[in-house]
Amino acid sequence: MTESRLTQFRNGPYTFDLIDSGPIDGTPVVLLHGFPQRASSWDAVAAHLHERGLRTYAPDLRGYSPGARPRSRFAYGLVALTSDTLALIDAIGAPRVHVVGHDWGAAIAWSVAGRHPDRVETLTAVSVPHPGAFARSLVSSNQALKSYYMALFQIPFLPERAMASGRADGVLRAAGMTPDMVKQFHAEIVDHGALRGGLGFYRSIARARPGDLGQKITVPTTHVWSDGDVALSRKGADLTRRFVTGPYELEIFQGATHWLLDERPAELAASIVRRVGI
Repeated sequence: MTESRLTQFRNGPYTFDLIDSGPIDGTPVVLLHGFPQRASSWDAVAAHLHERGLRTYAPDLRGYSPGARPRSRFAYGLVALTSDTLALIDAIGAPRVHVVGHDWGAAIAWSVAGRHPDRVETLTAVSVPHPGAFARSLVSSNQALKSYYMALFQIPFLPERAMASGRADGVLRAAGMTPDMVKQFHAEIVDHGALRGGLGFYRSIARARPGDLGQKITVPTTHVWSDGDVALSRKGADLTRRFVTGPYELEIFQGATHWLLDERPAELAASIVRRVGI
């Protein structure tokens, strides 16, 4: 594992910004952020992990890093996003790492663990269930209704305009974001030029491979879900167990929204530490 700090890493033509922090000789943990946030969303959680001797690597993902913003919507599929994470693991220099993801970061984490279990020590997926569980929940619960925004995001240009102008701020607040979090969204996503790339993740969903839905996860896994999540149903969380053959735990945070990194950083860090096993 590298003994110097990483600020960037590369995958093909793309350069990714990275927050590498914690004990220089600490156990490596990769933290993958979701939409509409960046690597900084992990700061509070990471501080608790550092106290337990973990070294964290939080990248700004494809579309968020200025050096990794392809224009084609087809450049944001899970295969490409998985490849980016493998490039980070290679840059870290460790044969295996602990992988943690929230929201879209969780979707990527599921893909990395499913496709490349030899590179993943443990998996902690926050909010988003296994893709196969999510697909089943669409037809067996109110998940399709909760996911209405994914269809709206397919419309060209209008979502960018609505979110950049502030007309969608009420939706973000209704989902549990505080006024300060909404301000941070405008500063770190809109003003940073990352909004179009972040929406590209949703616009590439149609290119998902059917095989990913049934892919079993063999590494030790924890799925964290909150009962106040307006975007994700309990059904997907319950169904995820069917797709994990390794040691598995479902942890439910009561009275919390989708934004666990901001609301419950100490508790979430404790869940990660339990899965890492230190």
